[in-house]
Amino acid sequence: MKAFIVKKYSKKEKLQLTEVAEPIAKENEVLVQIHAAGVNLLDSMIKKGEFKLFLPYKTPIINGHDMAGTVVKVGSGVKKFKIGDEVYSRVGDYRIGTFAEFISVNVSDLSLKPKNLTMEEAASIPLVGLTSWQALVEIGKLKKGQKVFIQAGSGGVGTFAIQLAKHLGAFVATTTSTTNIDLVKRLGADLVIDYKKEDFETKLKDYDLVIHSNRDPKILEKSLRILKSGGQLISLVGPPTPEFAEEIGLPWYLKLVTKLISSSAKKKAKKLNTSFKFLFMRAEGSQLEQITQLIESGAIEPVIDKVFPFERTNDAMAYVESGRTKGKVVIKMK
Repeated sequence: MKAFIVKKYSKKEKLQLTEVAEPIAKENEVLVQIHAAGVNLLDSMIKKGEFKLFLPYKTPIINGHDMAGTVVKVGSGVKKFKIGDEVYSRVGDYRIGTFAEFISVNVSDLSLKPKNLTMEEAASIPLVGLTSWQALVEIGKLKKGQKVFIQAGSGGVGTFAIQLAKHLGAFVATTTSTTNIDLVKRLGADLVIDYKKEDFETKLKDYDLVIHSNRDPKILEKSLRILKSGGQLISLVGPPTPEFAEEIGLPWYLKLVTKLISSSAKKKAKKLNTSFKFLFMRAEGSQLEQITQLIESGAIEPVIDKVFPFERTNDAMAYVESGRTKGKVVIKMK
């Protein structure tokens, strides 16, 4: 089969289109023929080696985390899925490889795709959907009437998180550029801040939750200051915390590293009687099933910027890296 691989960690080197062996479905796995794959900033970060301390992949590896496709083979222990099922997934860490024609996926990472979505639309959902779910529902426990500030509202996570937060009954504030104000309002944002013209700290006060996705340390400090006492900031960009290190079973010396690099953010949060948490989302088929129900009910819709043909995967990656996307970028295999 054809696949785009990371030959070695590199900022400059592109993914290489290569012929590789078709994967085999083990006992609790299904083999999926991929129709479409979502492209995420995480794919670029993996390629550059930015996560090699925490996710030490041995290169060469096939890149890609999101996919939608059709089940073509099932492992001997699989009861939940059958050949011909249309499925989607954010595949598990150490099991990535959706920039390919086929992939073997653990059943616990898989869900039937929403019936009302195309393969391209479905492939755009898993990573941003699960990130939003784990931030707002699982960790943030966002309730009706609470206030949430979602940074970068027109990005992949932002476009999904705004809709989910509105579904949960929250008041939603977000930042975006002038050209995307109408888009985020249509998705349900109650208060939109044009980050090129306005400072969100002067507009927001006493928020329950911040979904933080900006690497500028000043933005982190401002974001903590707009929280009310007892509020929480959930960061998607770090710094990683010892709790995260514990969760994914890192060795003691890496727990120490996370303690050092996150201590400043944690101290600032504590001083303001707020909390700083780091979220590195995980694959979770059962949560994806709940997201499927929301999509099929019409509560959430995918937002796709561009679809690239499979052979132009590197162009799709470059477009995502540009930071100018509105919603998601998808690769179409078939």
